[in-house]
Amino acid sequence: MSISPSIPVREVGLKHLRQACSNCSLRELCLPLGLSAEEMRQVDALVSQGRPIKRGEALYRAGEPFHALYAVRLGFFKTSVVSEDGREQVTGFHMTGDLIGMDAISSDRHTCDAIALEDSEVCELPFTEMETLARKIPSLQHHFYKMMSREIVRDHGVMLLLGNMKAEERIAAFLLNLSQRFALRGYASSSFHLRMTREEIGSYLGLKLETVSRTLSKFQEQGHIKVQNRLIELLDPNALKHLVSNCPD
Repeated sequence: MSISPSIPVREVGLKHLRQACSNCSLRELCLPLGLSAEEMRQVDALVSQGRPIKRGEALYRAGEPFHALYAVRLGFFKTSVVSEDGREQVTGFHMTGDLIGMDAISSDRHTCDAIALEDSEVCELPFTEMETLARKIPSLQHHFYKMMSREIVRDHGVMLLLGNMKAEERIAAFLLNLSQRFALRGYASSSFHLRMTREEIGSYLGLKLETVSRTLSKFQEQGHIKVQNRLIELLDPNALKHLVSNCPD
């Protein structure tokens, strides 16, 4: 398959080759399986890898023009919106392998802020060029549809958390979700650091800071988890699952 003249091809330097999508251990998370060597070369030619974002810096801000999607290569991000009275509402937490920026596709402007919760790196996928390439590679186009669908499903999960679950059930579901996401990426699923603050967790789950802290302490007293600052160890994940499974429909 030849590269369309409308898609620019950059010179690929040594650093780029070391970090290219085709050699990236995370490619299965943000790119479809089964791309041919030629198709991967076309993707490599478009994607800019390893853009550093320092902790506390914004990858993009609400209202900024939309140019690209971003795959989290390293690190952790939160997305949030700020109300007219200045209050922040956290809308999501995004880790290695996640694709962010899709909020801007419909309006060509970002609708939220994306802030690094630790020193991070992203790969930049220029949207217009990737859209053109996806029309030539059906599996790539289908993968982007799957990623968008996953975001919709995640939003539905948040609505379930906020609509039907009590505080303990929300926090149990949150910890289990983080555990599953870490496991998917090959990290330890029973012991992990929270990159976000308890206040940010509360904002995301619709709970007060005091409720989050009190519930984590209660889980520790019950032997469900062990808490040491931001280090969380799941001692009895089945007990957390039982909490969630018993929530009302």
